[in-house]
Amino acid sequence: MDTAVLAEMLEQVRATTPLVHCITNYVTVNDCANALLACGGSPIMADEEEDAVAITGICGGLALNIGTLNKRTVATMHAAGKRAAELGHPILLDPVGAGASPLRTETAAALVDELPLAVVRGNMSEIKAIAGTAASTRGVDANPDDAVTEDNLAASAAFVRALAAKLGCVVAVTGAIDVVADAERAFAVRNGDAVMGKITGTGCMLSCVTAAYVTANPDRPLEAAVAAVAGWGLAGEVARSRMGALDGNGSFRTYLLDAAYNLDAAQLAAGARVEAI
Repeated sequence: MDTAVLAEMLEQVRATTPLVHCITNYVTVNDCANALLACGGSPIMADEEEDAVAITGICGGLALNIGTLNKRTVATMHAAGKRAAELGHPILLDPVGAGASPLRTETAAALVDELPLAVVRGNMSEIKAIAGTAASTRGVDANPDDAVTEDNLAASAAFVRALAAKLGCVVAVTGAIDVVADAERAFAVRNGDAVMGKITGTGCMLSCVTAAYVTANPDRPLEAAVAAVAGWGLAGEVARSRMGALDGNGSFRTYLLDAAYNLDAAQLAAGARVEAI
């Protein structure tokens, strides 16, 4: 994919400031809001059903995250999703921990079945749980056996493409090597840094950022998702480069948001490491 296209996706986010309704988990909700602001979007959070349906109506996109489920928020996600579908707004699902418990797996499956999703984003274990092929999951972390590697990259891309075709949406699998695909095309994204796994919520934040990119570029969800994944990974690289001898994951979290805030189109075009697979 031409990195100029990725830069265009970012510029559109900055130009339109998409308002995204995020029904996300309480562990990461503040960071998700700040990540959206940093990338150029605008966040709003509502998880009471009556309020959430109304809020969905004034937003451009919807991000659903199942990281801390309860019966009330599950009902709210379905109601908000139905409203977003009625309005033709893009919907992103982050199936956090799918495969780790029956409730998470069943909730993710029901949302996938019911809603016209634009993007599903998760680690490979979560994505396999949705596809019905996961053997086990380590809580919200990917099972090491599910990691995308150079050796299984082609097979992983084929799997993600097939699932994207089945679901009728873009599927983004994030890890050491990210794979983003629709039914026809798949791309590997090699941006990012291992320290991103040392703070809570980088995946949740990326899901909200991706929702903003797709909301700002609704006719090109694949390109928008690739741009979001590459840009977030590049921000992680910049954050890591700023760390000094006394810095730890707390400093990295701040540097990550700073890097996302300062990311511009030229930097993304020059730094994105994306290849077709």
